Amino acid sequence: MTDPRTLDDYRYRRVGPVALYLGDARQVLAAMPEASVDCVVTSPPFWGLRDYGTGAWSGGDPACQHPLGRTRRTDGITCPACRARWVDPQYGLEATLDDYLDNLVAVFEQAKRVLTPTGTCWVNLGDCYSSAAGGAPKGGRPQPGGLRPARPRVQDMLPPKNLVGVPWRVAFALQSRGWWLRNAVIWAKSNPMPESVRDRLSASYELLFLLTRSHSYYFDLDPIRIPLARPQAADGTRIIGGSRKGRTGGIGATARRRGTTAYGAGKYGAEEVGVEPRAGRGNLVPLGHAHTAAHPKGRNPGDVWRIATRPYRGSHVAPFPIDLPLRAIAAGCPPGGVVLDPFSGAGTTGLAALHLGRRYLGVDISPAFHDEALHRLAPHLPGDTSSEDGG
Repeated sequence: MTDPRTLDDYRYRRVGPVALYLGDARQVLAAMPEASVDCVVTSPPFWGLRDYGTGAWSGGDPACQHPLGRTRRTDGITCPACRARWVDPQYGLEATLDDYLDNLVAVFEQAKRVLTPTGTCWVNLGDCYSSAAGGAPKGGRPQPGGLRPARPRVQDMLPPKNLVGVPWRVAFALQSRGWWLRNAVIWAKSNPMPESVRDRLSASYELLFLLTRSHSYYFDLDPIRIPLARPQAADGTRIIGGSRKGRTGGIGATARRRGTTAYGAGKYGAEEVGVEPRAGRGNLVPLGHAHTAAHPKGRNPGDVWRIATRPYRGSHVAPFPIDLPLRAIAAGCPPGGVVLDPFSGAGTTGLAALHLGRRYLGVDISPAFHDEALHRLAPHLPGDTSSEDGG
């Protein structure tokens, strides 16, 4: 059944270049206009890791303690005493990995629809291990009757101690639905959380996938290049330091006085041997090592980003560092474009978007997270955020 609500029905707050929407990501994105977003940067809830406390009982007797014994709390479960139904719209606590994949694929189908044809989509995901142990996800809080949130039973799919490979399963599921998978960036944490494990290496990275709607898309490498330590040596004509310092193009002063150049020896210069002069060619010399040429604006940062996690004191327990969306937006969103985060949380993507002069659309199911995000965004927004329109 088609949701009759419009995008304005989901609007929580709009202030200047920021618009926040309250609701399920799939439903809110379905109400957005087609091809209205230039860049998506998001970190969906990781599977089976945390409970964000978004569930609540619906219907039944409000005074009921919902005596369910050891039954764990899952979306749709019914209280046997008052017939109230537990409703939890959050992603990440699906009973099976297939359910989690289906939900994310549905969200990103809508994300693909709202992206411009040249848009980019950046998705940060972490992995998990199968385990025979029970317990509740991090952040889970007991409800009346001692009921606790459910941790998905990974052990039903894989023997305990297996790395599940959730990020790649999501990436391949999206690829099978028509997304171009362009990069798998490794976010190498320089300050990872310690783990008390002895029979494997501790986990110190997460993945950031770059996906696009087509083979041609907006991408500007220059803003995220790594600046050269010695830009004056970028064209290969100078050697800085070492036993060969003072040379130009590897040719010493005596040899230069005798007519030897970087293009040839004596009277046989570049033109005579059929090689174009170095001007404008970077390091394309007769030896043919153009691949060693350095770009004057810096080098390509590559697909391993060494970035530290940043402390955060808010109620949202897992915001990624602003460095990730800063790079993604700078490279993947045109100046003045629109950035969307379907899982806005504490609004870190919004901070990066405002810092880079882009508009921001944030979607979340928690009004508390939106309020937290507005508090963080307020110093970068015009006027008083409390006086702007609400949803």
